[in-house]
Amino acid sequence: MILSPMQINELLKRLKKQYPDTETELSYRNEFELLVSVVLSAQATDKQINKLTPGLFESFPSAELLSKAKPEKVENLIRSSGYYKQKTKSIINLSKKIIQEHGGKVPMNMNDLIKLPGVGRKTANVLLGQYGEVSGVVVDTHVGRISRRLGLTNEKNAEKVEIDLMKALPKEEWIDYSGRLIRLGRQECNSRKPKCFECFLSDICPSNGKAEKIK
Repeated sequence: MILSPMQINELLKRLKKQYPDTETELSYRNEFELLVSVVLSAQATDKQINKLTPGLFESFPSAELLSKAKPEKVENLIRSSGYYKQKTKSIINLSKKIIQEHGGKVPMNMNDLIKLPGVGRKTANVLLGQYGEVSGVVVDTHVGRISRRLGLTNEKNAEKVEIDLMKALPKEEWIDYSGRLIRLGRQECNSRKPKCFECFLSDICPSNGKAEKIK
């Protein structure tokens, strides 16, 4: 880890000032809708998912109804999300498991969540960050890339990145840190042409001026 504890505190302070809102941009009304939306968001943008979920949840507003859905109908509703056949299998099968093993309610613990089809630690952490007890850091491509650029981890595997971040950051910052880095990644610290010299973290970022080499 390159940043000192004092620099990490400064990093978190600046991130909070720059991005006070850390709510996910996905539209949802309850735990089930958030779970399905996050699963659908893989390899897609939140805007894309927000366009299709109103129709999906109008037809299948609960795990019980989605568990009984015909795959062809679901595929038509989520086709624009990409990988729609695999995503259809995942959301139907996770709905079946929620009905069969959890009484129709989305489980709110890591062990049960990651046993649902299509759900990994990233998705589980998003759910727990909103509705349960925080148990980890949400690590997507933005969070992994920027954390490496900041020197908080050298790992590329998402679970190993998460472990490093959990060691480096106060627990109360785990969820907000991810939300803020996602915004930073979309606006300034992108993969190919990061705006290092315009960035509000340029003076404390060890990758300033060479971040494009750290993917």
